[in-house]
Amino acid sequence: MKIVMLEPLGVAENVLMEAARPLTEAGHEFVPCFEKLSDEEKKERAKDADVFVIANSPLSGEIINAAENLKMISVGFTGIDHVDMAACAAKNVLVCNSQGYATDPTGELAVGLMLACLRNIVPYDGVVRKGGTLAGYRHNTLRGKTVGIVGTGAIGMKVAELCKAFGCRLLGYNRSEKPEAAALGIEYTGIDELFAQSDIVTLHLPFTEATKHIASRERINSMKSSAILINCGRGPLVDSQALADALNEGRIAAAGIDVFETEPPIPSDHPLLNARNAILTPHVGFYSEESLAARADIVIANITAWLAGSPVNVKS
Repeated sequence: MKIVMLEPLGVAENVLMEAARPLTEAGHEFVPCFEKLSDEEKKERAKDADVFVIANSPLSGEIINAAENLKMISVGFTGIDHVDMAACAAKNVLVCNSQGYATDPTGELAVGLMLACLRNIVPYDGVVRKGGTLAGYRHNTLRGKTVGIVGTGAIGMKVAELCKAFGCRLLGYNRSEKPEAAALGIEYTGIDELFAQSDIVTLHLPFTEATKHIASRERINSMKSSAILINCGRGPLVDSQALADALNEGRIAAAGIDVFETEPPIPSDHPLLNARNAILTPHVGFYSEESLAARADIVIANITAWLAGSPVNVKS
């Protein structure tokens, strides 16, 4: 089998090649990638590939269809909405994701953004550098806050675990209620009630047509004036213009946003760039040295499991 990477996985060459050793030792051809490729370069690489390895860059049907022998795609990412799944289905291509590698770092970033918003960490850095003091800012603790977790999958549950340690009350919204959530003290409620009752709303859903703008203008406007919105899920979960309006008009207190409608760099006219009390990070929830090394291992494990006839992390 020819296994071709179409984008880097963010790990050093020695880490990647060690992860790929089970494939190369079994006689498979493994073509690594350590720099960003154009679509034309991807199409050229794809021509005789049996397996693709990608991360979070868009994978079009044109590139998928250029690979006549393509049988499987191992996605180094949790979400798969950047993959043309219709093209995969038409070619009967198996798609597997890297479930679990980003759980800890994304959960930690979500809580970090909560703390940054509550404790004014980002603006205080500038204040101190200009010779200022703490005057003029609200000061709040995470302990005792009601945290509404939208999506109680693995990452949402990690956030719940961390927030429980801070002494928070936990509300949850999910398509199905998970028995293990009760052990963390999560109280499931309707989505509208969650937005209205929470001091902090944190989003941890995949993007689908059903979840688009789940943080709608109406729900954002129903939040407490002291509330905070965190999005470490997918960018289109939030109506960004509605959120910017709410922040600029003081209808909610702050927001911590790691994901946008497109991958950073985001357009200069994006409404959140000039929104008050918005802390923005460039889609780094999944990103740590530890998680990227784990991702490389999972990507290769997906392929070896598929080759053995027992695929895992199957998304199609």
